[in-house]
Amino acid sequence: MTMAQDMVLYHGDFHTMDAERPRAQAVVVSQGRIAAVGDDSLADEWPGYPRVDLEGKAVIPGLTDSHIHFVSHALAQQRVDLRDASSPEDALRRVADRVAETEPGRWVLGRGWDRNLWPGGRYPTRWDLDTVAPDNPVFLWSKDGHVAWLNSRALEGIGTGQNTPNPPGGEVIRDVHGRPTGILKENAAVTAEKSVPTPSDSEIEEAILRMTPEFHAMGLVGIHDFERKDAFRAFQHLLKEGRLGLRVNMGIPLDALDAAITVGLRSGFGNRWLRIGNVKIFSDGTLGSRTAAMLEPFEGEPDNCGMLDISPEGLRDAIRKAGSAGLAVAVHAIGDRANRLVLDVMEEARRREDVMRHRIEHAQLLAEEDIPRFASLGVIASMQPIHATADMEIADLHWGERCKGAYAFRSLLDLGVHLAFGSDAPVESPNPFLGIHAAVTRQRADGTPAGGWHPEQRISVEEAVRGYTMGAAYASGEERIRGSISHGKLADMVVLSQDIFSVHPSEIPDTLVLMTMIDGVVVFQR
Repeated sequence: MTMAQDMVLYHGDFHTMDAERPRAQAVVVSQGRIAAVGDDSLADEWPGYPRVDLEGKAVIPGLTDSHIHFVSHALAQQRVDLRDASSPEDALRRVADRVAETEPGRWVLGRGWDRNLWPGGRYPTRWDLDTVAPDNPVFLWSKDGHVAWLNSRALEGIGTGQNTPNPPGGEVIRDVHGRPTGILKENAAVTAEKSVPTPSDSEIEEAILRMTPEFHAMGLVGIHDFERKDAFRAFQHLLKEGRLGLRVNMGIPLDALDAAITVGLRSGFGNRWLRIGNVKIFSDGTLGSRTAAMLEPFEGEPDNCGMLDISPEGLRDAIRKAGSAGLAVAVHAIGDRANRLVLDVMEEARRREDVMRHRIEHAQLLAEEDIPRFASLGVIASMQPIHATADMEIADLHWGERCKGAYAFRSLLDLGVHLAFGSDAPVESPNPFLGIHAAVTRQRADGTPAGGWHPEQRISVEEAVRGYTMGAAYASGEERIRGSISHGKLADMVVLSQDIFSVHPSEIPDTLVLMTMIDGVVVFQR
């Protein structure tokens, strides 16, 4: 790693996220830490330190994406991109282009299709894919990563046929004759993916290294990553070689919980670059796939209340086991039923353990009476603001009036709940300024809808930035060393092209990062 540089940054407009000194003009960086925060007189008080004139530019702490699948996002850049496919035919054309340059028999992988964008909204089938890929197995994740679309060769390759039962927490969609259609939901898709060839360690490391500079260019200095052992192994190797360019808080998959306990891992173990985070548990599915666990049926689907990915007993056992071993949990919960279940189980856990920083990931739809429970139980709401604006049409369509409790940033903050913001990339763009804009305006970058979607849930720019800084640091137990521009903390800072705190909120997505600093090292400069 490059050695930190001592310097005085002055004539800047520092938005510190430090309650004791929220604004400053100058900062002294020494040995990778912030040695002083004050006004421009610091430039004279620290003689011999190189001076950097920021020319009045706005500066914020380094940003952290609190929920991401970083390796999946990095690898997705090399796979079939279906994120804006406007129809099944559009998606098939893209697959056909990739098949044309792929050796017969080799897998074709992709991600991002969203049937909610397609006329009629029907699920595609394996027979659709067979028309463009008769000789290559094809595995395509949906945008939300909870449904997979496979062709016949892929179904054969994973051993899924007419007599294959549904796994717990999953479903193989079948036609009227009982034949698998090529659509696998939840755990059925997760299980199937285990039969797909995986990239090598070197390929994963190369993908990480290619993607890291793009994150620096967006002002991101850290991530809370929720992936499997191959990602963790790659991060460790890059750290050992001095090439890990992001601070990584690494989640533990539930199926690795016993192994983690056996070797004595605890949340927070590690250093400022790589540390153990929370045990990741899935409680339900998603809105887009209509598999989120609901208290009442989805609008227009009287027989569909979604599904739980884990039984209440299984969730209770997992949280008990993790908590007793010093491991906090991060539970995916989208529907109001799933969120209530997780809160119920976390309330039970609070009675028998020291207070741990358990998190609910997404917390997308909350029953009104459950919102205060986040505060009373000390549960962190790890949310993705861009989901609110990306999902608003399908949320209105499938949740209706219940949307008053959807993506409830303002309600949670007013009760003192800690919010940690992220993107869920590759589901959405990891650009944090798109997330800040969504949280502040409840609008898309094009200004729709006028006035914002459920504008009563809007928050301020300062509160949104805090979700990517101090909120993220609190969620990983690092608020004493990062998350604000404060004396003694790590020198992670971002210089912006415009002051997002004073421009019209509609201009926030246009913000460019001029410089990103990690540990006092300039890792990006425009």
